[in-house]
Amino acid sequence: MSTRRRTHVRALVSGLIALGVTAPLAAPATAAPATAAPPHHRPAGAGAVLAVEEEATLSAATVAETLEKAGIDSSRVRYDVTWYRVLYRTTDSDGAPVVASQLVVLPGNQVRTLPVVSWLHGTTVYKGDVASVNPNSSDRRAALFFASTGRAVSAPDYVGLGRGEGIHPYGDPGATVSASVDALRAARSLAHRKGRELDREVQISGFSQGGPAAMMVGRALQREGADRYFRPSALATVGGPFHLSAFEAAAADDEIANSGLYLAYFVTAWNRLYGLYASPSEAFRAPFDQKVERLFDGDHTGADIQRELPAASKDLFTAEFLDRIRRPGGVLKDRLRALDTTCDWRPGVPVQIFHSKGDKDVGFGNAEHCGDQLTRNHADHRLTDLGDHDHNSSVKQALPRIADFFDQHGDEHGGKHGTPGPVAASAP
Repeated sequence: MSTRRRTHVRALVSGLIALGVTAPLAAPATAAPATAAPPHHRPAGAGAVLAVEEEATLSAATVAETLEKAGIDSSRVRYDVTWYRVLYRTTDSDGAPVVASQLVVLPGNQVRTLPVVSWLHGTTVYKGDVASVNPNSSDRRAALFFASTGRAVSAPDYVGLGRGEGIHPYGDPGATVSASVDALRAARSLAHRKGRELDREVQISGFSQGGPAAMMVGRALQREGADRYFRPSALATVGGPFHLSAFEAAAADDEIANSGLYLAYFVTAWNRLYGLYASPSEAFRAPFDQKVERLFDGDHTGADIQRELPAASKDLFTAEFLDRIRRPGGVLKDRLRALDTTCDWRPGVPVQIFHSKGDKDVGFGNAEHCGDQLTRNHADHRLTDLGDHDHNSSVKQALPRIADFFDQHGDEHGGKHGTPGPVAASAP
């Protein structure tokens, strides 16, 4: 394995001062979600690289070994890769400037203009569990996988996770799209500094929470002019909760795995965003009402939270509040509608929905819900059952299929821009 690590301080302090960031920025409880505005409405400097904190080069052999140990097919690995943790400028749920982080990975081939993948991660409660920070995260492996096939990868941590500021606005459409699109801009800038260019055609994929995120980002790039340069070329999702109101109702009924944790994360995050309750005691049973909000601050791991809270929603929430989740009204109903309709448009590119019928966290009905909406809009799409795999295992099964799908449909330039082929990897 060839590894090199460097810490960059490229005007980080001056960049943050220029950005006006002196303390973590969090959206107020009643904040409305930001929309993915056209580029001429985006704040000046959105997507600017503030610092490259760390980088390392891994041989193709090391990438293959890493994937194999995780149970991921490594037969498509072709190239060495170099990854970078990048701090960049974006906006939070209020549309205010904020610093976010991402993992950018570039392949070690000789191609100047690279196809690019935007990889959007699933539900993450701990800031340190995202791709740019945790070398053992499934999202780090996904990014290494795609880069080793000859693609550039932008894997945003989203707002409030990784080395970014504030508390993650879990599920907020505006912040999700802004962080993802601005991450692509920052990745393009970094690639240019390295003598590379990114193709404007973006292959967008995501797992779990990243499934709806991928559809929102694709829609923003195609229909809403979220960026002047990038546009989608293919969309692939894995295990996405596309019918969020039904997903949260199932969590309220303890019909899914990890129901209490999922629902508590959702409720505390959306209370910060939209004001779902006046006091924690309205939503949570004692004594959990005294601790639940601080546990979902991004500084506690999933294991920390599971030790402190009951697993079942019925033991964690008040009966009255669970009824509100089952039959949402008011602001909750309005905000859920946006997350129930992330597939309700007509992509101008092919869409592949991967889901496992063995998934006990996110039921297969979510994939069917997305497929039905795409069908009504006459979109080119396919739904593939991955078989009897659990939620986290399903993405391992899907990654090679996503790469094949992108090879077939994602890059209109094909091998011209360095998509995988029978190219020998460099020696480890």
